Amino acid sequence: MQPGMFIDWIWIAWALSWLIAAFWSSRSLRRPGLDAELGYHVVLLFGALLFLIPAHSYEEMLRLWHVDAFSAWICVAFELAGFAFAWWARLHIGRLWSGTITRKAEHRLVETGPYGLVRHPIYTGILLAVVATAAAKGTVFGIAGMLLIVDGLWMKARLEERWLSQELGDEAYAAYRRRVPMLLPFGPPGD
Repeated sequence: MQPGMFIDWIWIAWALSWLIAAFWSSRSLRRPGLDAELGYHVVLLFGALLFLIPAHSYEEMLRLWHVDAFSAWICVAFELAGFAFAWWARLHIGRLWSGTITRKAEHRLVETGPYGLVRHPIYTGILLAVVATAAAKGTVFGIAGMLLIVDGLWMKARLEERWLSQELGDEAYAAYRRRVPMLLPFGPPGD
């Protein structure tokens, strides 16, 4: 199998498994509302649409670089590592997980496992997979989609942090923010 096909199948497998796992989640009690979430939803949607444009036959101005087979397989490894990290976080948070910003029944701050490395490990894992895929594609559309997805997940993380600070108590979440980086493991804590 070619690395490009493998990358596509990994994305499909992850998306299907993520959708199925969505049924294993506690009941949501509250959400910030669509008006608060609309911005990151729009950015992520446009990013995903650009990101999903196939990279097969682009040349000249739309192709920024070509990746040889060895480099493409390295991108596959990083994509797998990103999804493995996201799944570790998903399993670790258990029934508190939600695809949207919500307060769950019995919600609490999780600070262990991958949540001890970064405050948003699912986003970190997805971002690693997105960057690896964009690097393998080497197209203007792939890079533009990646940049929008990075921006959209950053917007979502910031909104989620404001929401969790209000819902769980600013003091507890502020202490967590001072100790643990937002998205980059071993990066500086805080914003």
